[in-house]
Amino acid sequence: MALAALGAKPGDTDLVFVAADGGSTRITRAQLLASCAAQTVSVDDPYYEARKTFLACPLEAVLMAGFGRDAEALRASDFLLEARDGYTRPARGVQLFEGGAFLALGEAGRPLGDFDPIDRRQVDPGPYYLVWQGRGRSDPHRYPWPYQLARIREASVDELFPQMLPQGLAREAPAWRGLRIFQTQCIACHSINRQGGKVGPELNLPRSIVEYRPVDQLKAFIRDPSSFRYTAMPANPGLSDRDLVDLIAYFEAMRQRKHDLGAE
Repeated sequence: MALAALGAKPGDTDLVFVAADGGSTRITRAQLLASCAAQTVSVDDPYYEARKTFLACPLEAVLMAGFGRDAEALRASDFLLEARDGYTRPARGVQLFEGGAFLALGEAGRPLGDFDPIDRRQVDPGPYYLVWQGRGRSDPHRYPWPYQLARIREASVDELFPQMLPQGLAREAPAWRGLRIFQTQCIACHSINRQGGKVGPELNLPRSIVEYRPVDQLKAFIRDPSSFRYTAMPANPGLSDRDLVDLIAYFEAMRQRKHDLGAE
């Protein structure tokens, strides 16, 4: 669902929070500044590929203000971080509350909401950009760094995207391991059966990616897309050979479980 479905306009700077029960709350930038103890933070930014300094709010304070619950309750939840362009990144509450996460409101020392353009498209990363401080947290494969962040949804990925699951297979099957890899590495941009991210292509409809790409080529592409074409898709050097086998097993399983929600 696009942010517009919640009544937001393209220039809107409200941050939307959707609770597990479906209730939603909107917080303005002014309200964030009043409630979150904004501070200047410097981070090693993986997208700018530079040391950057932002005016930012501790993410813990933002989540508690948006959902109206304490940290202990929210730490046990799962979340989807949704950007304006369709990027959708799952994140566990235990990770978001481990410390070091900040919601950037703009570049430090500049007008509020002012960011340098980001990524190869040179887009505005506003209204909000999730950034991380701390050793090891500059890897966007391991930690979520969504920009153009517009909505935070409290939801289990499995419950929210049931058509993505390889139902009928034993939980120890490779396809289920592949699903978990897909949910951590791919779902931010890609969808299966029209459920998931919207930045990259759908991978199961109308034809599964394993129906038109040789398996060895597909593995090589997932690991290093830029060796095939100029693309915004990031490399995945951290995926082991076993991970790739499991991911292909997931695609093969879903090829037999197509469900076109848009055709209903």
